[in-house]
Amino acid sequence: MQYPPAQIPAPDAVAAEHSRRLLDLIRDEAAARGGLLPFDRYMELALYAPGLGYYVAGTPKLGPHGDFTTAPERSPLFGACIAAQCREVMEALGEREEDGDILEFGAGSGALAAQILSSLADAATLPRNYLILELSPELRADQQRLLAQQVPELLARVRWLNRLPTQLRGCILANEVLDAMPVHRFRIGADGRPRELCVRPAPNGLEEVAAEPIRPELATTLGPLQDQGLAVDPGYESELNLRLAPWIRALAEPLKRGLILLIDYGYPRAEYYRSDRRRGTLLCHYRHRAHPDPYLYPGLQDITAHVDFTAVAEAGVRAGLRIAGFTTQAHFLIGCGLDRLLVQVAAGPDAMDAMLGAKQLVLPSAMGERFQVIGLDKGLAMDWIGFSFRDLRDRLGCLEPVWLTRS
Repeated sequence: MQYPPAQIPAPDAVAAEHSRRLLDLIRDEAAARGGLLPFDRYMELALYAPGLGYYVAGTPKLGPHGDFTTAPERSPLFGACIAAQCREVMEALGEREEDGDILEFGAGSGALAAQILSSLADAATLPRNYLILELSPELRADQQRLLAQQVPELLARVRWLNRLPTQLRGCILANEVLDAMPVHRFRIGADGRPRELCVRPAPNGLEEVAAEPIRPELATTLGPLQDQGLAVDPGYESELNLRLAPWIRALAEPLKRGLILLIDYGYPRAEYYRSDRRRGTLLCHYRHRAHPDPYLYPGLQDITAHVDFTAVAEAGVRAGLRIAGFTTQAHFLIGCGLDRLLVQVAAGPDAMDAMLGAKQLVLPSAMGERFQVIGLDKGLAMDWIGFSFRDLRDRLGCLEPVWLTRS
């Protein structure tokens, strides 16, 4: 579906020039590679090219003046529920007081960090450190300002990292991180074989072409899916995240004991590659408008792809982790005590705002069922509260019963 240009606001002159500079960089790299640029590399440059990519340039991203809003901005109850799960992990470590850490990937505005720290302080279960691994200098500065405003007494516990720590005990959190990981795109040809979708320079910018797979892993990864009857129809298009498994391995390596929570929009594999989802899941966000064109205003818009949570589960097990649970965001928040938190705020002056925010978190038509939560644990094989209300691991449809694996 193409959105009429009238529905997408045009950027101002400064922003348009910024986008043009990034487009020139992308065209130059495509030319240097013989004319074809794999889509995952295009997406990487569009989002993360130094000084020009969407996440590392200076444009607003979150909130009413940005392009999208995440759960922590919708309601502080989101962070309070995540804190309840973190608290259970801290207590399960059974080590010295304040010996566990929390590591958050891509902390956005910093709202989730502030909510978690505030809730854990109220419960007297603060982590030793709250670590934030943030690639964007602009977002890091935003996080520092917000935390200094909202939890100044806890700011000394927060540390910003440029790389993963060598070891960690506690929680690793990633809320809406995987969807921004560059993906490969493919199209099934008339002969049933996959073609890789690439971009090449065109007179008016870029054009998309289907080519023989540049990375052999694309075809070898698709093979088992097609053996299950998925992604087989000629003309079918979708995505593969070939960076997912290395990223999960990188998380598992330093984690000695603890729980990884990954929260994002996505599906189990069978639903992800459903035959009627013929154009994949790629989605872009520009000034609070969602549209399907990843080549519109590169550097000025977010580009995302839904998460294949079956692939997450399989990568976790191969990295030595246990699948601790899988459920919808709504079920996870209820398991973490959302109903109890609502009772606590019901008598306060902000009761109506709290109810409206909670609805956005749990309603199926909002974030409640579009977002999923998967837990991967190591050294702590427990029944975690976040998955206590309803655990949907049986829907993952892994190639082997990975949910039975114990760490």
